[in-house]
Amino acid sequence: MNENLLEMHEYLGEGYKPLIDFNCWRVAVLRYLDELQPDRISYFERHNETDEVFVLLQGRAVLFMGKGDDVVQEMIPHVMKNGVFYNVKRGAWHTVALSRDATILLVENRDTARENSSYFDLLPAQSALLVETVAREIPEWQGLKN
Repeated sequence: MNENLLEMHEYLGEGYKPLIDFNCWRVAVLRYLDELQPDRISYFERHNETDEVFVLLQGRAVLFMGKGDDVVQEMIPHVMKNGVFYNVKRGAWHTVALSRDATILLVENRDTARENSSYFDLLPAQSALLVETVAREIPEWQGLKN
């Protein structure tokens, strides 16, 4: 039997980690990272050349979608459910807040990077709304604050 028929990957660290790249696609994992605490989230991003699929594997997470073309004018929170595929369409503003035990599977184009993405710095009122929403949906996050 050909030993090259199966690759196995696991990631138990913090943050974003690409695990598999093949041709034009990438599979990555996003796990809790201090920068994703709601009071530290400072921007929305959008990918200009690809959709991005989020799948919550464990823990709790809130995926925030932003309405607006060049600026985020409205934020729409989605409390993620385990095993549901959330396809963030190309050009859609988004960010995510995670509980400490959360793991998200990400599928995106292999070349997704800062160079082909855009960023919008949150306004103070938007940051406050994001924190308020997460405090309601993931109350334990407040115990994680330094």
